[in-house]
Amino acid sequence: MSASYAIINPDMFQVGDQIDRFQIQNHMAQGGMSNIYRAFDLVSKKDVVIKVPDQSMIGDPAQFERFQREMEVARQLDHPAILRGLFAGQYNRIPYLVTEMINGISLRKVVETSAPMAPEKAVELIIKIADGMAYCHDHDVVHRDLKPENILISDEGQPVIMDFGLALTKSAHRVTYSNLSATMGTPDYMAPEQVEGQRGDARTDIYALGIILYEMLIGQPPFTGDNNMAVMAQRLTGDAPRLDKKRSEVDPHLAAVVARALQRDPKERYADMRAFIAALEHPETADITLLERLQIGGSSLPWWRSTAFRSVMIAVVVMAALVILAVVLQSLHH
Repeated sequence: MSASYAIINPDMFQVGDQIDRFQIQNHMAQGGMSNIYRAFDLVSKKDVVIKVPDQSMIGDPAQFERFQREMEVARQLDHPAILRGLFAGQYNRIPYLVTEMINGISLRKVVETSAPMAPEKAVELIIKIADGMAYCHDHDVVHRDLKPENILISDEGQPVIMDFGLALTKSAHRVTYSNLSATMGTPDYMAPEQVEGQRGDARTDIYALGIILYEMLIGQPPFTGDNNMAVMAQRLTGDAPRLDKKRSEVDPHLAAVVARALQRDPKERYADMRAFIAALEHPETADITLLERLQIGGSSLPWWRSTAFRSVMIAVVVMAALVILAVVLQSLHH
C-alpha cells in the first residue's frame, strides 16, 4: 500500500495490506467512529482486531478525542470482562488500535434471540459485567456508554466490555454528544443526569446496567417511544414499570434491586458497583417497600422542577422566537 493511499483512504485497507506487523485479513464492521478489521499479528502469530478511525473523524476534534481515549483506556485495563488492548500506533499518520480477538456474539444478539431470559441466567451475566465495571471504577474509568451493542459474549460465556470512546477518566477532557443519533445510536441506556448534560460518574454505569438487566428480563427496555426526545423525557419524568408486575417470574426482591439501580437521582442508587453486585447476589436483602413508594408516586423531584424540563422549555421558547423572526423577515421581503 502506498503512503498516499493510506492517508487519503484510511477506511479502505484491503486484504493483504500490512500495517506495521499486522496483516489485514478482512473488513469486519464499520461504525460511526471507526472501521474494524480482522488482522494477523506476524509476531505473535495470532488473529487480532484493528480499529482505524473513520476518515471523517480525523478532521473532527471531538470524534478524534474519543478514539484517542479508547486507545488510552484499552492499554491501561486488564480484566477478563474488558476487551484487552494489545498495541496502539500510527501508520502513515493514521492512529490505530489493536485489541484481542473475541470469538462470540454481541449481547444485543443474545437479547434479540433469548429475551425474556431466565432471571438466574440474566443476573449471572450482569454480575460478570458489573465485576468488570467495578474494576474499571477502581482504576478511575467510567464507561458512560454501556449498552448491549458494546458488550460481547464469548463462546465460553464470558462477557467482554468494549468501546470506551466516551469513558470518563482522570485526564479526560469533556467530550460532548455532538450528534446523538449518529454517535450514540439510542438513548435507551443513558442515565437521567447524562440527558441533563452532566458528566456522570460510577452510578451512571449502574443505571445503564440496570436498564440492560431490565431488558434481558422483559425483552425491551423500560422506556420506549417514537423518537429519542420521547424516550429521554420519560426517564426524566417517570419511573420504570415494576419488573415483577411486567413478568410474574421475576421475584419482587430482584425487581426492587433493579428499581434502585434505576432511580432518577444518582444519590438514591447503589453507592458503587460492588454494592450493586452484592444486592444482585443476595436479592433477598432488598427493600421491597421501594416498589410501593414508586407505585404511589416515587420520591424524586416533580418533572416540572427538573433541570432538563427547564432546559427543554427554554429551547422551545428560543425555537419559537426564531420561527416568528423568520416569518417576520420573510414578510418584510415581500
